[in-house]
Amino acid sequence: MQFSDFRLAEPILRSLANEGYLIPTPVQQQAIPPVMEGRDVLGSAQTGTGKTAAFAVPMLHRLSSSPLKRDPGAKPVIRAVVLCPTRELASQIGQSFAVYGRGLGLSFTVIFGGVGQGPQVTALRRGVDIVIATPGRLMDLMAQGHVDLRQVKMFVLDEADRMLDIGFIHDIRKIAAALPAVRQNLLFSATMPQDVRRLADTILKNPVTVQVAATTLTADRIDQSVYFVRHQNKSRLLAHLFEELPMSRAIVFTRTKHGADRVVRHLHTHGIRAEAIHGNKSQNVRQRALQNFRSDRTPILVATDIASRGIDVEGITHVVNYDMTHEPETYIHRIGRTARAGASGMAVSFCDNDEMDSLKAIERLIRRSIPVRQGPQLPAEAPRSTAASADLHSPLRRPSAAAIAKGTPSRPDHGRTNPAARHGAAPPARRGQPGRDEPASYGKTRSGRTARPGRSAPGRRNARPAIHASARR
Repeated sequence: MQFSDFRLAEPILRSLANEGYLIPTPVQQQAIPPVMEGRDVLGSAQTGTGKTAAFAVPMLHRLSSSPLKRDPGAKPVIRAVVLCPTRELASQIGQSFAVYGRGLGLSFTVIFGGVGQGPQVTALRRGVDIVIATPGRLMDLMAQGHVDLRQVKMFVLDEADRMLDIGFIHDIRKIAAALPAVRQNLLFSATMPQDVRRLADTILKNPVTVQVAATTLTADRIDQSVYFVRHQNKSRLLAHLFEELPMSRAIVFTRTKHGADRVVRHLHTHGIRAEAIHGNKSQNVRQRALQNFRSDRTPILVATDIASRGIDVEGITHVVNYDMTHEPETYIHRIGRTARAGASGMAVSFCDNDEMDSLKAIERLIRRSIPVRQGPQLPAEAPRSTAASADLHSPLRRPSAAAIAKGTPSRPDHGRTNPAARHGAAPPARRGQPGRDEPASYGKTRSGRTARPGRSAPGRRNARPAIHASARR
């Protein structure tokens, strides 16, 4: 099957051909026909499968083939709204509409927070056919009277799972309530948890279900590996692998915004250029960092999970899970940044003792064990004593039978020498305040309670757990 088989408008086919797109992906093959027919669609496919084109291409065809009747010279009115979770993804979707819709005479604007609203308001006043927006800024402009949704015919929720994770559910419901009752609804999501299905039930009407099941949840072209490493050695291991592999264009994922900034500072001390993007960065800074990454001026981009949505940069050779994610599905999204468009790539994970449970959950989800790699013997950084130096390199080991008989925990000791560390003592992570597009990320303690900013986690005091530099599982 080719795109020409869909009988799309000639300018769309010409634009797709210019971009080298001739054969649609499986999700596009299944989604484009029902969207062109005006049906509601519930789509689920893993990252990197072409979901944006699956809804953008048929939307542009429908809007261009059935123009809204209006007086000559009258400005366009909003006929389609696309909601997505992050600024970067909104920009990426806007670029796709610009490319696929070239020559159709349709106008669009991209709306998100983190920048001044002046240019966005000006575009809305001139009139646009399509609005691509994050829910927060769209709600702000609706409250100010700058957005009129009474003529909307098509409503799209992209990355619905992530929008619900962020907490946009109430904004989504308010925006949907402002739309006409008769409209076409499209919901696309990489994963389909129960809360997404409940949202779909309230918005979609008799939808066509599009689900592309992969033989493996992670691309076979991605070489996955994990290094067991103490937390304090992660930055040095990253600097070592940057030179050893080598990493020509890598994206590094951290769990928190402050953690991303710390990684950048550590890399700078090793003479490696890196930049961070997260919710505390202004949009101009984030866009500049992405542009430097695309143009190879910055070989390493450090990002939080939410800020990373929408990063679609060609030629990413490596993805580094600096912090293991608590959500196994997020691991799939992370490593899906590499090995795109038929290329190959490497996904490297750093796992300390407290992240073992997260690693096991990921392996259960992807239904395979991630190979363990031996880490280098990293030199200690000014150890206070010989014992401290030895602790930096002691391998992972399981407790002896004698230790178990004494009643010590059955979990591996992982070479810890600090008595407080053996009981899981660690200071609470510093957390940033949530931005409009990115809330604070809180970690789970061993007791299952949540460690929030400014509060110590239960049972944790002043010692960080010591993690081994190289080990066997």
